[in-house]
Amino acid sequence: MREITTIGLDLAKNVFQAHAAAADGSTIFSRKLRRSEVLEFFQKTPPCLVGLEACGGAHHWARQIRALGHEVRMMPPAYVKPFVKRGKTDAGDAEAISEAVGRKTMRFVPIKPAEQQADAVVLKTRALLVGQQTQAINALRAHLAEFGIIAGAGKSKVAPLIAIVDDEADTRLPSAARFALHHLAREIERLTDHIKTLEKAIVVATRRDDTARRLTTIPGIGAITAATILALVPDPAGFRSSRHFAAWLGLTPKPHSSGGKERLGCISKMGNPILRSLLVVGATSVLRYARNNPNASQWITALLARRPYKVAAVALANKMARIAWALLVKGGSYRAAGIVSA
Repeated sequence: MREITTIGLDLAKNVFQAHAAAADGSTIFSRKLRRSEVLEFFQKTPPCLVGLEACGGAHHWARQIRALGHEVRMMPPAYVKPFVKRGKTDAGDAEAISEAVGRKTMRFVPIKPAEQQADAVVLKTRALLVGQQTQAINALRAHLAEFGIIAGAGKSKVAPLIAIVDDEADTRLPSAARFALHHLAREIERLTDHIKTLEKAIVVATRRDDTARRLTTIPGIGAITAATILALVPDPAGFRSSRHFAAWLGLTPKPHSSGGKERLGCISKMGNPILRSLLVVGATSVLRYARNNPNASQWITALLARRPYKVAAVALANKMARIAWALLVKGGSYRAAGIVSA
């Protein structure tokens, strides 16, 4: 029997698809596996190269299969798609994974440990609650606006609206509307308490971690952003340079060049949108400070003079990402010569 050198595993919730190939790339077998059969199958299979498409559950299976003695490599699904011959089937996807994982120019995703994934769950839960809080606040504002009750922008202006809902003596709000909005107000308060609890835990964890503390020395990067970088960036040393790291985050222009003509468009928006938005928001706060500060760095002053505000914010976010990569890979703390001068 021919020796199995490569297995492409197409992940699913219950029924997985495995495609085994020999050293010359020829197919040995293609079979379905129930979820309960996956680890038993790889335990009986001689050590080989196993390819997976990167997704949330892929890191768990990669750790389990690697513990059985196999070499596991994960790839972005977009890089596997060109190897699919025709149509969309689990068998075709597994075959494409098996072929793609053996390519010398393929880019792979580092396998995250369970602890890093757990940190990401905390941040994703906070992001979910913040979204629900924003949705509830917008609904409260909209419903009260129907009765001519308006408040200023910002979360700090929500408390007066909740006070109006709780005030039984306020005749501007009909009783039926007050009854419904009372529950909405309690939901906003509950979400706010949960968000504060999670943020407190994130700040405490950041203060205990030396790497996170060093990241927070970068202007525009606080505890939440530092924790997000550590949780969502699998292996900073896997990037060849700081520009590769910024490009992975989607903070570099998207090229569309042909015939010797270089054309650069808007940012590519690749990578994780949460981390990218946190960096841009942090850069915006730095620009807001620098715009009214005569001691701001010359680089930022010149940038604001020749570029629109939001374009400058993205450029600064790119610079912050490069500095963060340098601190993660080379160590040390930020020295205040690059972004904002004291």
